Amino acid sequence: MIVKSYILEKEIDVLKKNLFLLYGENLGLKEELKKNIRLKFNKAKILMFAQEEVLKNSNLLYNEILNISLFEETKILFIENVNDKILPIVKEIEKNLENNKIFLFSEILEKKSKLRNYFEKSKDNICVPCYTDSEITIKKIILDKLKGLQGLSPENVNLIFENCRMDRIKLNNEIDKIITFFINKKIERKELEILLNISVNDNFNELKDEALKGNKTKTNKLISETLIDKDKNFLYLSLINQRLMKIAEFHRLENRSNIETAINSLKPPVFWKDKPTFTIQVKKWNLKKINEILKKTYNLELEIKSNSNINHTLLIKSLLVDICLQANT
Repeated sequence: MIVKSYILEKEIDVLKKNLFLLYGENLGLKEELKKNIRLKFNKAKILMFAQEEVLKNSNLLYNEILNISLFEETKILFIENVNDKILPIVKEIEKNLENNKIFLFSEILEKKSKLRNYFEKSKDNICVPCYTDSEITIKKIILDKLKGLQGLSPENVNLIFENCRMDRIKLNNEIDKIITFFINKKIERKELEILLNISVNDNFNELKDEALKGNKTKTNKLISETLIDKDKNFLYLSLINQRLMKIAEFHRLENRSNIETAINSLKPPVFWKDKPTFTIQVKKWNLKKINEILKKTYNLELEIKSNSNINHTLLIKSLLVDICLQANT
């Protein structure tokens, strides 16, 4: 059964089902839905796994589902980075879920994906495509969440949008900052620019783009000059992932022999000032190389979440070096 993401956002009661597949390139939307799920089931025990863990230990899910505690109302299992390999396990365990729920999260799944087809055709399971937001969607989120603040002019809405583009993770972080800072005073343009740290964000985007272009000289120079904020590690990873998935979307187009036409056909469109950079990047990257880096960003995110003692800034810089090298292989 297919359910639109905006329905799940507004009507969380759709969660009466027990098995869900959320797939697509919109990382921010999936993170927001996870947050809503946690709030909905705040008395439940939340467990998180990667597909690799589940495949290595076929009894893992059975043990968690069958091992019921008297003090837990239900269990919520999040399984990340899934693909068709997990389908046989899903088919077996869905018979034993009872009050427990499993949420499968995946990147883009092709129409021929067995996992996607199984969830789309099922009457008992929910399939939620999480496609990239449009400019209209992002601006509506800004207006809704900042409703009531003084000084929320169209110019300031555009400034927030340009700073975050289609990245919901970054948008939600910035909105939280804006609400905290301007709760009792009018939004002023100069203060908003400082709060959004626009110059620093632009610097990282330039670093990310040069690394994806495989420009070793500029990447090395920018790595030493760019301020990497340790509190924005997940934002940086999200920015890298979003661009990689946009390049992957380009390579899945049938008409990509004409690069300019193919880029213009992407939805949402590539911003005009990004097109020259994006054109170079699509020539440097294929789907195999993209998937290899996406695995690295996923593993790095897990490492950052699980180990607060490591040098996160060094890891981000090391990742950018790897990206630059991979672009040239």
